[in-house]
Amino acid sequence: MSENRTLSIKEHAQSLDDYVAKGEVRALALDNRGPARFGPNGMLTTEILDAFNKHGFYVFEGLVDDKEIQVLRTQMQDLFDRAPVDKTAYLDAQGRPAFGKAFKRNPYSFARPLSDPWGGTELLGGRHPTKMAEPKPFDDAPEKTIFLMHGMCQIMEAGLRLYGHKDLLSIAASINGADFVPYNDAIFVKQPGLGGAVSWHQDGVTHWHASNWDAGIHGFNFQVQLYDCTPRNCLWVVPGTHKQGKIDIKQMVSENGGSDQLPGAIPLMCKAGDVTIVNRQALHGSFANTSPDLRVSLTFGFHRRASVLGQTGALSQTDSETYDEQRIFDRSAVIPIAIDARANFYTDEARFDYQPFVNVRDKFKDTETNRAKYLLDYNLRDLSI
Repeated sequence: MSENRTLSIKEHAQSLDDYVAKGEVRALALDNRGPARFGPNGMLTTEILDAFNKHGFYVFEGLVDDKEIQVLRTQMQDLFDRAPVDKTAYLDAQGRPAFGKAFKRNPYSFARPLSDPWGGTELLGGRHPTKMAEPKPFDDAPEKTIFLMHGMCQIMEAGLRLYGHKDLLSIAASINGADFVPYNDAIFVKQPGLGGAVSWHQDGVTHWHASNWDAGIHGFNFQVQLYDCTPRNCLWVVPGTHKQGKIDIKQMVSENGGSDQLPGAIPLMCKAGDVTIVNRQALHGSFANTSPDLRVSLTFGFHRRASVLGQTGALSQTDSETYDEQRIFDRSAVIPIAIDARANFYTDEARFDYQPFVNVRDKFKDTETNRAKYLLDYNLRDLSI
């Protein structure tokens, strides 16, 4: 919004009424949603790949079945219940030792209710140059609320198994090649009437001026939805922007009268169990959740190997470590471990063959030794570009 004054929750919700209604119409008019379909080679059909490459995002309907979603919800609720009361606390809301102190990186990130913690700051490489509207929370709102959770594969068993889902990994191979590599993961939490905003941004940082730049060089993200997503709490994407290079977001918002309701954006409306994929170069963001609906999005991304090899850390990385073959191998080892964990639990499912490990698969089973070596604090080895 362009107003300087702070909106109430009701005013913020009302301000989105027309934008939401038009966005829904635009979303349903596109050809980029439906069930995942694979050809005889196990890769996505040409029609789906063409739609993804055209728009920069796709909604795979019903990809994760209801039973798995229920298990994920149950484990997620346990993580909510065991969260520290704030960033530095050692106890949860019931006075018990909080979860996550065994990891080098706190699994929980907090933000003020309905705030945009990254917008207009230099955080994450300054890729969020403008700020979304930050409506005033209700008087009884907590001082901080969970905004993100980190390390999905080590904080929830169902998260590790999800990471080894054959269809998800087949999609990654279809887009980034059989030797694809992981990026990172984060669980976005938008609690009803509390969830924060994520200002308009493009994810990529490293390759904007590369001589071999193209529309897919910064990879893509999955979001597995644990609850139905509405236009008021979901991610919005401006289609086709993944092909436009680095966008001047400040200018774009200024030309829109200072409003964060960018023209032409599409809401990624979803049902629980739907999975979205979004090109990391596409312009996207989400509004503060003044709706009564919870959103929990398990988010994890993948890269082309060539985009990562030889690069140095960006975004969440705290050093300038070079991504050589060994570094990529060590982080990628989470994938075969997750595949084995899934195969041990869902014994009637076909197993995905991850090509970089196909000849050493037996050495990367889901064992205590491999978990200690490759899974513990694996998110400190994310491949961020």
